[in-house]
Amino acid sequence: HRLCADATALLPTLLDGLIWRSKLAISSQRRVNYYVKHVIQDGDGKFNKALRWLVDAQDPKIICHPVVVLFSDMIWGRLANKYFFASRCYFMVTLLVFIVSQSILQHLNDGKEDDTQRIAAFVCRLFIYIGSMGQLFVNQVRYLVSNCKTKSFVSVGCIKVPEYLFDMQKLGALALLTVLFLMCTQEPIFHCAAEVGGNGDLFTQRCPSVEGTGRQDAYSALSMIALLLYWGLLVDLTIFSMRISAYTLVCGRVLSELGLFLGGMCFLVLAFSSSIGALKHKSKDFSDIPKGALSLLEITLGLFPTEHFMSVQKEVPVLIAVSLFIIIVTVFLLNLLVAQLNGAYHAIYADMVGFARLTRGTIIVSTLAGVSDKRWNRFLSALKLEEKLEFNEGDIGLAGGIQVLEPSSANPSAVDRIKRFAGSTSSRMPWPAEQGDIDEEDKFERLEKVIHRATKKMTGGRGGKKRGAGSSSLGQGSSSGQGASGGSAGSGDSE
Repeated sequence: HRLCADATALLPTLLDGLIWRSKLAISSQRRVNYYVKHVIQDGDGKFNKALRWLVDAQDPKIICHPVVVLFSDMIWGRLANKYFFASRCYFMVTLLVFIVSQSILQHLNDGKEDDTQRIAAFVCRLFIYIGSMGQLFVNQVRYLVSNCKTKSFVSVGCIKVPEYLFDMQKLGALALLTVLFLMCTQEPIFHCAAEVGGNGDLFTQRCPSVEGTGRQDAYSALSMIALLLYWGLLVDLTIFSMRISAYTLVCGRVLSELGLFLGGMCFLVLAFSSSIGALKHKSKDFSDIPKGALSLLEITLGLFPTEHFMSVQKEVPVLIAVSLFIIIVTVFLLNLLVAQLNGAYHAIYADMVGFARLTRGTIIVSTLAGVSDKRWNRFLSALKLEEKLEFNEGDIGLAGGIQVLEPSSANPSAVDRIKRFAGSTSSRMPWPAEQGDIDEEDKFERLEKVIHRATKKMTGGRGGKKRGAGSSSLGQGSSSGQGASGGSAGSGDSE
């Protein structure tokens, strides 16, 4: 936890130490042991918080480390994905019911209602208001109470906003809840229930209190918004594929560039429409600012009728202004948008897989909170973390890991990371000195001894030559003194 919070630079070294790779390759495959027991479970056998800490660190590179990828994918593939999909199945059922009630039933029988159609529409909408809107309301209350207990608020200006609203999924759920509530207030079936139409139809949507009041139009517009929100909240299902999830995140990250383009385009549309409105001309498409803005927008989107350009060509000032607008928006801004999107895509795609894995990690952590202890223990038993793993064939190693095979060309290694020492394995014995584990002082001492031995050999070779001449050379001190005294004596005798 401290490493994730204060020293993320040390995490790669820690995680690298949990991997052992064999230097032997058999059939182009290499054994790899990942010792991940203590990042999956804690001392009590519960789900370890290591993944939550890694997700909270929001580092897209650390989350893509092979150790983290292995144990997070293992938890996701063998346990979490089933519970997550089951939790989203109910939401997909509500979406299907909503589509049937709003987009299918009303177009059956050429728009003519019968008893079966009216009853089916009432049942579907009642299910949406109670089952879907009710669940969304309960979830929003739960999130709000949780933030109030932990005092998790974010100041936006002078207003404190609950922290959960900065999660796009939860914010979208709040928006959907609001739209469904407004739909419930404008529901035609409820307004027509107080008065039965002239035809005496039950659960009808056509009555004087609805028709001609605009309530039906408001209800249909809210239905369209609700359907868009329903489909938008299904985006989290992309987490089942890292590639699709990364692509979705890339699209979300480059939306800012699109927003800049739309802002610039709106400014130019307003500027040119007001400027053309100041001219004296007879073009009906630019007779005032709203019509001019609409015409310029249609020109930008390629929806402006071709025959209407004939009237524009007759008005030279208008033609010059429109031509200048087309050059700035269509030629310059659109090509600039393409360049911006291309640059932004290349800048952020390298980390998008990491952000996708961070999203999956968040879902794993939230999903496992609802997994029973019995199911979790069964998952741990299937991993067999208590069994000792082989390093190489017949070489029994340590427990607490998972062994996989990888291509021998993936991570070539010629050094065995296992240090082996002969002798007793008693914990009372001192740790044996490793070969090559020599500090700088020991290196200098060894170098000094080597130089001293080499010097003695060199002086010893020269002394051998002197002995062949009848002189003794055991050392430069005593041997030289004796040779000198002997020489003096010889000189005396000769005299």
